[in-house]
Amino acid sequence: MGQMILKSWRGVLLLVSVAGLFPLASPAADGLDAEINQAIERLYNADYQKAHGHLDRYVGAQPDDPLGYSLRASAFLFSELDRLGILESEFFADDKRIIEKKRLKPDPAVKQKLFATIDEAQVRATKVLAEKSDDQNALFCMAVTQGITMDYTALVEKRQLSSLSSARRSNGYAQRLLKINPQFYDAYLTTGFSEYLLASLPFYVRWFVHFDDVSGSKDRAIHNLQLVAKWGRYLKPFARIMLAIVYLREKQPLQTRALLAELASEYPKNELIRKELSKVTAQIEGGAVLTQ
Repeated sequence: MGQMILKSWRGVLLLVSVAGLFPLASPAADGLDAEINQAIERLYNADYQKAHGHLDRYVGAQPDDPLGYSLRASAFLFSELDRLGILESEFFADDKRIIEKKRLKPDPAVKQKLFATIDEAQVRATKVLAEKSDDQNALFCMAVTQGITMDYTALVEKRQLSSLSSARRSNGYAQRLLKINPQFYDAYLTTGFSEYLLASLPFYVRWFVHFDDVSGSKDRAIHNLQLVAKWGRYLKPFARIMLAIVYLREKQPLQTRALLAELASEYPKNELIRKELSKVTAQIEGGAVLTQ
């Protein structure tokens, strides 16, 4: 059964690789520091060093806020996945590469910083939730740090089955948040991913894989991502990235190209987006069939 579940992850973990890469900030926090906004802009432009500079200043000024540490962990993860070539479209298209056991060469210093930062975020978020169980910022920080743990476990350490526990916890925190505030649109990104993940598993495997309040509908997954793309405060661009990947996997390359073209225009310093846009365009113009 373990082998069947592992095989079913083919074509699904492409979403894992990006599900926790960008910062998730609370829409209730109208007074977000300018450092956070600038850090987010740097992350979307793949300028990790300067993003860390902004985050260091924010954490220095707000040491008890788990948000700064969650964003810092996102930056560590994204830069490492980028360095290892995990974000290339060939990785997404070649399902064998997703689950192959060929060892990557992660940077041990980055791994140490990543998980230390995750711990710092979760300790602070847990403290806040102990005093106020419905704190939206803390719930979302727990959701994103669990997502980051899932990403690293599945894609870098190649322990896909082990990553399922973090995926469930991430979804659980996001679902709790949405029950408190259904208009916290950025949280729908996590639930949208959970829907797509479960929908992509074979029927017989779904009996053994359960996510709270998730039905396993691709239509619902796309709808949730579209909500974020339209109404999210900080995740609008990232939701479009997610949708571009989903459309690529669902053999709708024209929609993928349109989304990537918008992103390339808005974030011209992100070389990966431009590179992927060129690849998809070449495939469309060459009449290539995008396969799962």
